[in-house]
Amino acid sequence: MLRTPAGQRRLDILEWLREPAVHFPAHRVVPEAGVSTEAVAAKLGVSRQVADTHLELLTSLGLLRARRVRRRTYYRRDEVRIAEVARMFEKGW
Repeated sequence: MLRTPAGQRRLDILEWLREPAVHFPAHRVVPEAGVSTEAVAAKLGVSRQVADTHLELLTSLGLLRARRVRRRTYYRRDEVRIAEVARMFEKGW
């Protein structure tokens, strides 16, 4: 799934969320929750709906954790799951 034409965008999102304070303005990062859909959309240069599609796919794969705060959804990496997936690829899945 990560090798679709939009796969590079998803990899970029995962990379940005590794250090969200570096890649997103401080006012868009909630330390305990993560980065909002709107912040990711702005960084990608796409609509919120397009960003939401990428974020939902990464969440469904277990690579991201979503947390709802009021009317916004924030995303952060699930480092444990990412490490598991990396080990699967190293073993030749």
